[in-house]
Amino acid sequence: MQHTRKTFILIDFDGIIRIGNKIADDAKEFLTFLRDKKIPHFIISNSTLNSSTDIKLFLKQNNIDFDVNAMTTVDAALQYIKNNNLKVAVYCENKIKELFKEYIEETKPNAVLIGDIGNKWSYETLNKIFRTVMNGADIIAMQKNKFWNPDGKGLVLDAGAFISAIEYASSKQSILIGKPSPIYFHSVLDSLGYKNGDNFYMIGDDLETDIEASQKIGGKGILVFTGKTKYPIGNEVKIRPSYTANNLMEVIVILSNII
Repeated sequence: MQHTRKTFILIDFDGIIRIGNKIADDAKEFLTFLRDKKIPHFIISNSTLNSSTDIKLFLKQNNIDFDVNAMTTVDAALQYIKNNNLKVAVYCENKIKELFKEYIEETKPNAVLIGDIGNKWSYETLNKIFRTVMNGADIIAMQKNKFWNPDGKGLVLDAGAFISAIEYASSKQSILIGKPSPIYFHSVLDSLGYKNGDNFYMIGDDLETDIEASQKIGGKGILVFTGKTKYPIGNEVKIRPSYTANNLMEVIVILSNII
């Protein structure tokens, strides 16, 4: 029996659905469009400050009262640690750290799990992680974003900058959980029923972790200029999305023409 090609949509959360701390003006209309057209879709996020429960609560608080599939690197990291029966030292916000409580081991962990700790990053913290890694622990990076825009007003260093410093000093590469890890993309697509030969589009604001990462595994990228990447894309930038849009209403038009 011949396989009928389907189209799947992955959507970045921060910079696309949530702009700063607010819902995007056209998020509800966009998600309603996907639901009504029965297009399989999933919100994914490199946030280490939220779980999928937090995303769904945010949507509900903003009058999106229907169920939407969602996964963050927190959910993916927890699953990875469970599957590999690891004991870990955890560096992330306290509410997220609580989710890993049954796997925490500070003295001799199998790995150091690193998320985001905001302004708690310090020379002392970096040295503590470095010494644990030098004593044999692996590095598990929830994500390795270079920077982000937490309040929608200004860029700040993200966890990737600090993880890279530890990798360089220890000569040990981290195990990456979130985007642009193909493992993350495939786990989400598989949960939607994606098969080889199907189409998928990644809607995001980051040229590297959203657009290029999806292209590397056979997807196409739709870049929206509501987050990290601003219009126009410079000529020196080699990563090129299949489509660009200024907002989600324009994404609806793009999808309507290609699906």
